[in-house]
Amino acid sequence: MTFTYDAEKNFLDKKTLLITGASDGIGKACAKTYASYGATVILLGRNQQKLEAVFDEIEELHPGKVIIHPLDFKTASMADFKTLAESLNDQFECLDGLIHNAALLGPRTPIEFYPEADWSDLMQVNVNAVFQLTQSLLPALRKSEDARLLFISSSVGRIGRAFWGAYAVSKFALEGLMQTLAEELENTTSIRVNSLNPGGTRTNMRRDAYPAEDPQTQPTAESLMPVYLYLMSEEAKHIHGQALNARDFKAV
Repeated sequence: MTFTYDAEKNFLDKKTLLITGASDGIGKACAKTYASYGATVILLGRNQQKLEAVFDEIEELHPGKVIIHPLDFKTASMADFKTLAESLNDQFECLDGLIHNAALLGPRTPIEFYPEADWSDLMQVNVNAVFQLTQSLLPALRKSEDARLLFISSSVGRIGRAFWGAYAVSKFALEGLMQTLAEELENTTSIRVNSLNPGGTRTNMRRDAYPAEDPQTQPTAESLMPVYLYLMSEEAKHIHGQALNARDFKAV
């Protein structure tokens, strides 16, 4: 049964949410959806042209509600993330949400033959950059009265699966980071930390992973947005330290 959420219009008004991997797929859908409910969205991605296209779509419908920040996680340094944090501190009182959506898929090949360079690049993007961005933005998240930190996971990051290589290992790492942060922040901040497995979705990454699959058999990114909206809502502030699944999500 598909989860539905009857969100009030502009319930994210005065909220500032940052989405990584926002130029395409689920990240793009998140950006457009959150802005449509009143949030100011900060879009991170490596492809400036695609980011600008998303910016134009959102700006036309919701003027002044979108900012883009091109950043390639593969080459970004801690200094780059700190510069981003300083820029956001100058523009906003706080950060109310951080959605870690960006990821590389990498080769699907046995560990025995996995290319070392691909392994390093993928871990940099999927794990190290996530750590660096989170660490840099935690002070801004702490300033929020009701902040959310959401790690986008995968089924292969919860139960290992052959030939998923560095991608699976990186998602296991994110689950560990989520659990560690959730326990550290539970009693000292208002930040609620969770992971979400969106399941198979009609995205370019899914197409690359399953080139022979008919994309029409998978749900669209837009169809998942009720879950993403709910997790940013006040009703979800009790959900913390949980490994959630979009496909069987139920509000509790």
